[in-house]
Amino acid sequence: MHDIIKQRFHKIIPKVDFCSLRYLEERSETLRVRQNITEPPTQSHDVGIMLTVIEKGGLGYAATSDLSEAGLREAVTRARHWASLCRENMIIDFSKLTMPQGQGEYHTKVEKPWDSTSIADKLDLLQSESAQCQLNDKIVDWHTQLDSVQTEELYLTHEGGEITQSHQYLIPSMRVTANQGVDTQYRSFGGYAWQGGLEHIRFLGKGQQLAEEALQLLAAPNCPTESMDLILAPDQMMLQIHESIGHPLELDRILGDERNYAGTSFVTLDMFGTYQYGAPLLNVTFDPTHSEQFASYGFDDEGLPAEKTYIIRDGILTTPLGGVTSQARTGLAGVANARATRWNRPPIDRMANLNVEPGESRFDDMISNIERGIFMQTNLSWSIDDSRNKFQFGCEWAQLIEKGELTQVVKNPNYRGISATFWRNLKKVGNVDSFEVLGLPNCGKGEPNQVIRVGHASPVCLFDNVDVFGGV
Repeated sequence: MHDIIKQRFHKIIPKVDFCSLRYLEERSETLRVRQNITEPPTQSHDVGIMLTVIEKGGLGYAATSDLSEAGLREAVTRARHWASLCRENMIIDFSKLTMPQGQGEYHTKVEKPWDSTSIADKLDLLQSESAQCQLNDKIVDWHTQLDSVQTEELYLTHEGGEITQSHQYLIPSMRVTANQGVDTQYRSFGGYAWQGGLEHIRFLGKGQQLAEEALQLLAAPNCPTESMDLILAPDQMMLQIHESIGHPLELDRILGDERNYAGTSFVTLDMFGTYQYGAPLLNVTFDPTHSEQFASYGFDDEGLPAEKTYIIRDGILTTPLGGVTSQARTGLAGVANARATRWNRPPIDRMANLNVEPGESRFDDMISNIERGIFMQTNLSWSIDDSRNKFQFGCEWAQLIEKGELTQVVKNPNYRGISATFWRNLKKVGNVDSFEVLGLPNCGKGEPNQVIRVGHASPVCLFDNVDVFGGV
């Protein structure tokens, strides 16, 4: 199909300053077992093209699922029409932009393809895990699930740019719900999404463990309310990075483009290069080159090559998350993060793989040096203000740390803080032994909305003087 699309594109290229075609085909399959009952498998297949035109300073785009030559011509006509309507009101002269014209390819490394085992075998695996979850009548709901997504992409420009990329994603998940009276507790295996195949089914044997932990939470006392040391596991660090570093550093948000829907940012343009975002131990990278991570790619959706870049180095804010257009608007260097969720959406600034780099501290040493603290795992709830500054997050699981030891399990653990100061309270960063690569399939942003895949990797991290409190 790629060769046919290339032939048709070259036939319909208009005489404009810039023209690109982005082809995306996506296939997905979901298998789910709930309460030991197999639900009907679901499959989807989606394919289409986005054509972008820059002409006389204006920019326009049009999407189509009609892949014929006539369909592409009609889309080009619409894109040129939009460019002519918008050129007088554009924030910049798009004809002065130097758009990427690169060539290259990227393909997910897959050890065990999704189709290498039958649907029946995969459902048997889910049934086996599901059967481990129902330990007693207090377990009132549980499910196991596997999602597979495969994409094929082609990006072409009028001056010979040609990029092919293919991705395969695996998203295993499991959740157990326990209830007693008015108390409901959850334990889940989620947020563990990767690029690759069935080699990433990592919840084997987790069913019984999650059920036991959910029952422990029912019997546990409520989380205390006080200021104390807080250790966050990687699966909660993922949410912390996402909400209080990723979103506030997206350059279009800083410029105000998202204020009507997803909010603004406490970060301003003059902070880059000087602002003390966190403690000197904090090093955060934008890294779409990490082979198994969920949002890895070779080029963004405007053809910009992806490179590992420090966003925060030794605690200092260095680089915004902005693609070609946002970089031109601000004069700041950015990253290759112009991304679109579908063929019928334009690329906008999105975080991809955003990671806290490992430090040197061993987890056991972190625990042993704490007189009074708490260790939290697995996000349950989140709330953050429109400027991505004041936040309040809740977790599924927590253990108190007393006199250098993990002790009592407590339920309904929450903590709150302010992004602008929370990261400066970073006291220790875990070493590579505690480093985990994770991912989220459902980050929302943009008008119309775009739900996109992002990756976050982190070790365990210790913060001091955090406001911790229990829920009800």
